[in-house]
Amino acid sequence: MRVLLAMLLIGMAGCSSDPALLTLDGHSKPITCVIFSPDGQRIISGSLDETVKVWDAETGQETLTLNGHAPVYSVSLSPDGKRIVSGGGNLRGLGEITVWDVETGKEMASLTGHSSYVLSVSFSPDGKWITSGSGDETVKVWDAETDKETLTLNGHRSDVTCVSFSPDGTRGVSGSVDRTSKVWDACPLAESKYRSSHRPP
Repeated sequence: MRVLLAMLLIGMAGCSSDPALLTLDGHSKPITCVIFSPDGQRIISGSLDETVKVWDAETGQETLTLNGHAPVYSVSLSPDGKRIVSGGGNLRGLGEITVWDVETGKEMASLTGHSSYVLSVSFSPDGKWITSGSGDETVKVWDAETDKETLTLNGHRSDVTCVSFSPDGTRGVSGSVDRTSKVWDACPLAESKYRSSHRPP
C-alpha cells in the first residue's frame, strides 16, 4: 500500500498543472463557440468581442480574424472547409448571420430574416443548406448557394439555442430554452431544390 501511494505521488508530481496541448489567446472578450475544421488543421472560434478567429490547430497561431460582426454566439464550417457561417447579434437588435471565405476572410453573404439574436448555426452535411436558431423562437433554413431563406419553422416557445442536421441530411433537430427539442423533416428542402434546378427554360 505504501509503495502504491508513493508511486501515485511521484506520478502526480510529474504532471503539468495545465494538461492543455495548446492555449489559443487572442480574443478580448469571452469565447462562446469553438470548432475544428473537417480536416483537423484549423480551429474556428467566435467571441463576444464581435470577431471570428481562425487558428492553426498544430501551432496555435492565429491565422485570420473576421471583423464586422455583432457578438458571435455560434460558428459552423462547410463540409469542404471553404466557408464559415457565424451567427450572433445584439440582445436588443436583429439577428446576424454571415458567411465568410476561409482563405481570404472576406464576407461572402449576409443572411437577414431573424428578428432577434442568432444563437446557433449549422451547415448541412452536403453543404447545401444552413440552419439557424434564434431568440425570436424560430428555426430558419437557408439555401447556401443562393443565400435565400427557404423555410421558417415555428413551434418553440422560447429562444432556440441549438440546431443540427442528421448525418444523412434528412432531418434537423432544434433545442430551446422552453426545455423541448424538435425534430423536423428536411426532405422537402431537397425536393424544392430539385424542382428549382429542373424548371423548363
